[in-house]
This record gives sequence, C-alpha cells and structure tokens, in this order.
Amino acid sequence: MTALIRHLVFLIVLLCSFLFSRAQEHQQSTLHVLLQQKDSLLFDAAFNQCDTDTMEALFTEDFEFYHDKGGATFGREAFLAPTRERCARLVPDAAQPAKRILTEGSLKVYPLYKNGDLYGAIQHGIHSFQFLNEDNKYQQGDTAKFTHVWVLQDGHWKIKRELSYDHVSYQEKNSK
Repeated sequence: MTALIRHLVFLIVLLCSFLFSRAQEHQQSTLHVLLQQKDSLLFDAAFNQCDTDTMEALFTEDFEFYHDKGGATFGREAFLAPTRERCARLVPDAAQPAKRILTEGSLKVYPLYKNGDLYGAIQHGIHSFQFLNEDNKYQQGDTAKFTHVWVLQDGHWKIKRELSYDHVSYQEKNSK
C-alpha cells in the first residue's frame, strides 16, 4: 500500500470517527434531558410508585421487550400484566421489593431522523438493581445494560422497543 493510500485511509477513518462521535446528543441537550426525565419517570413508576398508568402512557401499544434472561414479551398489555399483579399484592406504605439505580454518566441518547425530521431516538445506559433481603434491607442485585427505542407518536415520546441485556450479578461482578 502506498503512503498516499495509507494517509487517505487514515483520514477517512478519522473523519468517520469524528462524525459518529458527534451523533450522540450532549447531556445538556433538550432531547437528552427530556429522555433522561422520561427514563426516571418510567423506573420511578415501575419500582417506586407501582404506577402502571404512567408506564402504559410511556409505551406504544405494540411495545416489545427483549431480556437476556427472561425472554421476549410482545405487546404493552402483556408486558404490564405481571407488574399490575405484583402491585396489587403489595402492602400499602411497605418498602418496594426492588429499586433501580442508573449508573451516573452512562446514559447516552442518539437522535433518529428521516428526511431531516426527528422521529425517534435510541437511549442506552447501564443500571443496577437492589432487592430486599429477608431482613428487609436492600442488597445489591444485577447490573445490566439497557437500550430503549423511543418514537414520537402524536407528539408524545413513547418506548417502542426495549432491550435489557448483559446482566451480571453482584457476586459475579466482584469476583472478577
């Protein structure tokens, strides 16, 4: 390979790296802040409030959930049914059996455009979970990655697809 070709390849790789690194929204951008708020709202509704009405409003009707340990769930109602059942069994004012913690700085947002119009976004992050043990104290659970595909539907941001993957238990993580 000649020196000129090597330099051209290097410049192309450098340009592509720059372009792809610019695709992610800045953490202070309106879109990033909005979807971070939606993420917090979703997990607060699921883990702290047992607010399935809020969860329902955040998912499209044809929502799909893919989990590396629990398999796939198709449809918003199929996904929400176990949460509705779990929430119905909870004792009022009791501690939530699990909580979710977003890993600081891990949330990334990538806008999706068609013909220059924003129609959706990909949100990616890392979170961990804590669960109540038999002494009613929170203990460390899994850490996992998640990816949400958000779409603008009738002016509202909704999750159309969710991926939950690369689950690592607290014990596995600390034994490495």
